[in-house]
Amino acid sequence: MAEVKELVKKLANKHGRYRKDLLPILQAVVKEQSFLSGEAMRAIAEELDISSADVFGTASFFSFLNTKPKGKYIIRVCKSITCDMKGKDKLINTMEDMLKIKLGETTHGKRFSLLETNCIGMCNCGPAMLINDKVFTEIDLIKVREILGDYIRNKY
Repeated sequence: MAEVKELVKKLANKHGRYRKDLLPILQAVVKEQSFLSGEAMRAIAEELDISSADVFGTASFFSFLNTKPKGKYIIRVCKSITCDMKGKDKLINTMEDMLKIKLGETTHGKRFSLLETNCIGMCNCGPAMLINDKVFTEIDLIKVREILGDYIRNKY
């Protein structure tokens, strides 16, 4: 608990202690700890003097702010109408088969998490996905097998 409180205090010193500073602090905690634990959200609420409900509400609204542990590689498939029309469901089915998990799940050993997310700003190059911060565009069944195969074989 002390370690989380110290991290939150450091981040509040850097970003500020106003309501407007909540999102950068949440993002920094996720970057540092890979997800927002209940402990971290309570520490943030205390440090910013806002309710825990406000912190959790903000954290749970944004799909990139994980409130549960995820895999080392977080695969986010864009679910915009453009990517949907260009076959993202077939891509998801292929990834589910390759990873042996369903959308929204994490593999045993926490290596991969497979998620859908709102538009990632690549509609002109869809279907698109992110693996952690790396963007992949104009993916098809062949590309998704190659990309995911490389990650499975530890090439990244």
